[in-house]
Amino acid sequence: MIHIAVVEDEKLFAEQILDFIRKYEKNHNRQIKVTVYTDGEDIVEDYNGEYDIILMDIQMKFMDGMTAAEKIRSLDDEVIIMFITNMIQYAVRGYEVDAMDYVVKPVEYFSFSQKLDKAIGRIRKKKEVYITIPTENGVKKLDVSRVFYIESQGHNAIFFTDRDEITSRASLKELEVTMKDQGFFRCAKGFLVNMKLVDGMAGSDCMINGKRIPVSRTKKKEFMDCLIRYMNGE
Repeated sequence: MIHIAVVEDEKLFAEQILDFIRKYEKNHNRQIKVTVYTDGEDIVEDYNGEYDIILMDIQMKFMDGMTAAEKIRSLDDEVIIMFITNMIQYAVRGYEVDAMDYVVKPVEYFSFSQKLDKAIGRIRKKKEVYITIPTENGVKKLDVSRVFYIESQGHNAIFFTDRDEITSRASLKELEVTMKDQGFFRCAKGFLVNMKLVDGMAGSDCMINGKRIPVSRTKKKEFMDCLIRYMNGE
């Protein structure tokens, strides 16, 4: 899941950017989490590096976007920063904080979606980790970040992704070892879940992509500790 911070003090523009992100999310079948701030000071305070992209207004009341970006960049070399501005002369200073691009007000969806596409493409290149699994037609290369969970069914493992379901002649026990470093947790005898994509808990089940996946009693404390760490961006 991509996490975007929108830092914009004008409510109208902030709502427009949020609407554009939701439209992009729907059109591109992506899951995007959005956190909105009204000033550069707010995002800088207690910054913990949890964002993939920051859309930052330049002119704000307490801390301007350029100052906030400088402070963030001193803490985080990886986050993608894009400025939102109607003053191009300020936007060109973006190279000082390694900003990827800028969005010019008034914002148009087509231009915005292209820039967001570019930013997400850069993130995916950094984050993509693949595994190769055996299938009935040979082998398939899978981007693990697109796998919500894996379910054991008989001698097969079913990979539930954001696109389809893939059946592999694979052992869940072996996959548990392979996928552990990629953020997967064996929450019950027959399930491995991608902790980065878990939405929360519902009773004794975890929620992921609208599905309820059981969490065994013996695993619940460890699972909850792990989930809290992921949700806090640790």
